[in-house]
Amino acid sequence: MIPINHPSKLGIGLVAYLILHSSLAMADFIPFEIRGTPIINDSGTQVEFIIDNPGDKAALGSNDINGATLGQITNLSIDRLDDVTRFAPGSGPATGPYLNFWITDGLGNFAVVANEPSNPAFQALYNDGYSLNFADLSDKAAKLYENADMTWLPNNGIGLTFADLASFTIQAPTVAELLAGWAGLGSGAPRELLTNMAYGVNWVFGDTLANYVSGDDGYIVANARAAAGIPEPATWLVFLAGIASIQRLRRKS
Repeated sequence: MIPINHPSKLGIGLVAYLILHSSLAMADFIPFEIRGTPIINDSGTQVEFIIDNPGDKAALGSNDINGATLGQITNLSIDRLDDVTRFAPGSGPATGPYLNFWITDGLGNFAVVANEPSNPAFQALYNDGYSLNFADLSDKAAKLYENADMTWLPNNGIGLTFADLASFTIQAPTVAELLAGWAGLGSGAPRELLTNMAYGVNWVFGDTLANYVSGDDGYIVANARAAAGIPEPATWLVFLAGIASIQRLRRKS
């Protein structure tokens, strides 16, 4: 901790902290294959995911808000551009993609927490894609995957909502951790098929042919974004004014 009797160091430390957290404002999402042979067409402004075979699975992933907690999420959004009327209302394909996170307790335990697009509670949030904050997620059922040991989670991972997991950190396991593996880690875990690179936040396409088949045209999406723990512009102005005052007082002393 920076001693408060060194205001210049205090200012520098807080500025560094806020600059770090300001990097959470706009996440860079990367398309990747998870399992099977999905086809990914990335034009640079939009991405098409073609899911034609049982078990095919792909995603858009980002590590830009790693280190934030679930409860600090202020925006998770994506625009869907393909024609969803070709799918049955209330089906997974009509309200995909689905959203999941790698979370950790910071002690070496990881799990994936996810929504399900076939869950009626989530379908109400769909509007040509998604624009969510933690308040939208907080009362929704949290589905937990990719770890057979849930003893490190509240109530052993049973019957939880996102609110129960608000304090857990968004963090993807490292390649080394994924290669070492653990009980319950499966082939559908959100990680790159060939490299084992994983991302803390993922918009996921496909999984089972019955639930998420898209065909050609595939799922077409754009403008994936994420934000967490960002000070409002007014907060920045107040903070910077305070730092300037501290520096003036220091020069006078």
